[in-house]
Amino acid sequence: MDTKLIAALRKVLSRETGQSVELIETHLSWVLLAPVYAYKLKKPVRLPFVDFSSVQARKHFCEEELRLNRRFAPSIYLDVVPVRGPRKAPRLDGGNGSEAIDHVVRMRRFSQSSLLRNLLVSGGLEPAWLDGLARRLAELHANAPASSSPGWGSPQRIVRSTADVLASLQAKREDPRHGALRVWLEVQGAALSSTWSDRQRGGSIRDCHGDLHTGNVALIDGELVPFDCIEFDPGLRWIDVMSDVAFLTMDLKAHGRPDLAFRFLDGWLQRSGDHAGLRVLPFYEVYRALVRAMAAGLSQPSPEPLTDYLACAAQWVSPMRDRARLMIAHGLSGSGKSTLAAQLLRAAGAIRIRSDVERKRLFGLGPLESSTALGIDIYTEQATNDTFDSLLHRAREALLAGYPVIVDAAFLRVHERRRFQALAADLGVPFSILDCQASPATLRQRVVARAASGTDASEAGVEVLERQLATHQPLESDERVVTIQVSTQGPVNIESLEARWRAARPFR
Repeated sequence: MDTKLIAALRKVLSRETGQSVELIETHLSWVLLAPVYAYKLKKPVRLPFVDFSSVQARKHFCEEELRLNRRFAPSIYLDVVPVRGPRKAPRLDGGNGSEAIDHVVRMRRFSQSSLLRNLLVSGGLEPAWLDGLARRLAELHANAPASSSPGWGSPQRIVRSTADVLASLQAKREDPRHGALRVWLEVQGAALSSTWSDRQRGGSIRDCHGDLHTGNVALIDGELVPFDCIEFDPGLRWIDVMSDVAFLTMDLKAHGRPDLAFRFLDGWLQRSGDHAGLRVLPFYEVYRALVRAMAAGLSQPSPEPLTDYLACAAQWVSPMRDRARLMIAHGLSGSGKSTLAAQLLRAAGAIRIRSDVERKRLFGLGPLESSTALGIDIYTEQATNDTFDSLLHRAREALLAGYPVIVDAAFLRVHERRRFQALAADLGVPFSILDCQASPATLRQRVVARAASGTDASEAGVEVLERQLATHQPLESDERVVTIQVSTQGPVNIESLEARWRAARPFR
């Protein structure tokens, strides 16, 4: 280990800035934190999964780190700077001088308190920041190239990678939980093989981040920004986009915030539409927990208490009652359906499927794009029929993956509600109707305010509301039996609402 070089660089930077320079060490690198910049020097190590043993290799991977991370964090990653001179008195020199003895990645420094991991601990996280992160990540995934390699993302590679991580954990320390994990992973590996193959053929294997845990996301200029993606092994980066998502949802859950995990997932699904990927999400979350458990064993000792990722993985594979159940919203425009659904999905760990979002997706529009401004009529009878077909398909995918599902649509016509009632009966899951009510005056006020804000996917205005008031079909007697009625005129107790939904029995 070149500890003498890092010590000398630390002295040089301290002398140049007139301030102390903090050192952070990981199993692969040293990071020097100067007042304005951070300098990352790769350790000259050769491990089974990485080879940084030569100067040229470290230069190459510094350049790769810069190139790849600029996709996510262009404001953080600045350049690669050669280290020249004798090791006892090195200098950071980007000019043409003597032969470089090493290279560093120069980055904009940010406070450690800005890390998502530390924001969770300090209580300084604004949950809405996760919505922006979800949106940007979905866009990055959509724009990333899809893999053409038959190996990356294959069922064989996924099963082998997971088995290797578990074997690495077992080699370090025997634990009775390893056996149950191994059996679960083997069973799931066999069950998901065809799904993984379908996703590989369908373009879900993309050039992702690869290491998206809460320690690799920071608050920069008011936005949560991923950094420090995998640069040393393309096979760990060319992965299923859902594996990328699973790293963060897993870590949020492991830090005791499943509500934030489902908020982030909801935002990502609204942008990506990848509800089919929910089938593989639980497997990837367990895999990612095992990866973090393995990484914890490689890291330098930390004064901070470590999250027990192995315990999380073991808990998530424990036999548990099937959680799948279906709820459809019912209510006029402005009745608060989407607001309640967003709160309920976080409390229940549920998947929300929004008609306003899926309708626009059918026309190639983003959630906040205005069809009216573009001169597109997305509210024809055919478009409505296609939208409900899509909602039904996506709900089925999420239910078969084992999740509670909320379908967020008006459901003002009996035949629309009956289709989802039939889906619940077909799958043998509980069925509920969330009936949201507010006075006509409140509805009109909310619809006007929503249109003015431009921050919601719904384009239903006052004219639509007046038509709904005149033509909606009330709930029928058998529907009222499974209905949870809520007035949204005042505050709603979400915990109580979630408990009532959880108590619903399978529909017959």
